[in-house]
Amino acid sequence: MAQDILINWSPQETRVAVVEQGAVQDVLVERTLERGLVGNVYLGKVSRVLPGMQSAFIDIGLDRAAFLHVADLMPNINARHAAGKDKPAANASASAGAALPGADAALPIERQIFEGQSLMVQVLKDPIGTKGARLTAQISIAGRLLVFLPQDKHIGVSQKIPFAQRESLRQRLVALTEEGGGGFILRTNAEDTSDEELAEDIAYLRKTWAHIRNGATRLPPASLLYQDLTLLQRVLRDLAGAQTQAIRVDSREQFAQLESFAREYMPSTQDRLQLYTGERPIFDLHNVDEDIARALSRRVELKSGGYLVIDQTEALTTVDVNTGGYVGARNFDDTVFRTNLEAAQAIARQLRLRNLGGIIIVDFIDMVRDDHREAVLSEFRKQIGRDRVKTMVGGFSQLGLVEMTRKRTRESLAQMLTETCPACEGKGRVKTPRSVCYDILREILREARAFNPREFRIVASSQVVELFLDEESAHLAGLSDFIGKPISLQAEGSMTQEQYDIVLL
Repeated sequence: MAQDILINWSPQETRVAVVEQGAVQDVLVERTLERGLVGNVYLGKVSRVLPGMQSAFIDIGLDRAAFLHVADLMPNINARHAAGKDKPAANASASAGAALPGADAALPIERQIFEGQSLMVQVLKDPIGTKGARLTAQISIAGRLLVFLPQDKHIGVSQKIPFAQRESLRQRLVALTEEGGGGFILRTNAEDTSDEELAEDIAYLRKTWAHIRNGATRLPPASLLYQDLTLLQRVLRDLAGAQTQAIRVDSREQFAQLESFAREYMPSTQDRLQLYTGERPIFDLHNVDEDIARALSRRVELKSGGYLVIDQTEALTTVDVNTGGYVGARNFDDTVFRTNLEAAQAIARQLRLRNLGGIIIVDFIDMVRDDHREAVLSEFRKQIGRDRVKTMVGGFSQLGLVEMTRKRTRESLAQMLTETCPACEGKGRVKTPRSVCYDILREILREARAFNPREFRIVASSQVVELFLDEESAHLAGLSDFIGKPISLQAEGSMTQEQYDIVLL
């Protein structure tokens, strides 16, 4: 099905909406201050070896040294120069990314690396509290369809793909990767992909690895060699496909960077990139902000008058279908059937829009006729089949429930944009202070285009004002410079976290 991808960029946040048939189907958000380090590759420098813990501290240029355990070291460092030596020669250093024969998995860490040594490492876990980042020397680079293991020769297939298909997929991958070296693992979402798409992903991954190795020879220790792709770049790698008609970006600077990235890595997407220069905010074209607001609500209205109630818990997500005010059919059975058919389409869209994962239980309205049940289940599976995230849908249970699972790929929209409300002790959710800050920044930009006041004044809760004075001060100052107007702050104790007012002076 034809789709458009809309990209709304600001210094503090990138938002992406996938639109099909005029309706928003998927929303992705990435925030500059909350972006993690997992997947980043550094040229580290061994600052300390701890034989008692079989670990080492590695300087990768962060405030705290990162942590590398011997189990994450073996496959890709220099082997010992000769059997019986306790440590390498003083002038030896690990060849970045080179897998050399002779490394013995039984060797203690102090006989493999030494203080001052340069070593290519990748972040496994972000720093938490007082703990530094967790590292591995086993580099892997994720692509759209494949994971590249540049220091390995293994060709594998995700075990989530049915066993009967794995060998044929592996043989196809072997044939495509005979030249060039390195190992590959075929990801679950590549189950039905073509050889042309696989070849494009292989070329992208090998070119990325070439850039990493080149940086390792030029840059000093504690340098960043590779940063996991931004959301903008992942749009071209993961979202854009044959069905994508246009990728519209509302930032001239980001458009130029995407064009450069597409030209080098994803040439098939370059002609679909478009710079949006309209007066209205790009997300207003398809009411994306309204859809996001509705996606944070428990209740979803259906056009017929029925409605859904969606409850997300830690264990599972439940979806309840209700007829509401719909009485349009000739009899009750037809009313229930039509409501369930409409609900099947709406539920599939809401799962994508909210990015709900794990176990999902759908409680359709009870249907007496078997043909109605089969028709609703068939329509539901058809709509779910459009989801790019792997899902499994069962039939109706003895209790009339439909059980399904959807792979967790990232935080849900509610987890990203909201937090547990302290006023109601976890019974409801409110937007985070940062989300409210970004709503305010967008509102000021919208007001600045329509009016010409002397000054803008933000009246908001103390939590929001404190964030503007601290972490978001640079973004607030940047917006003030951009619109050419001063922006002042006023804390209002009576306002809740989500409430704010923008006064034009």
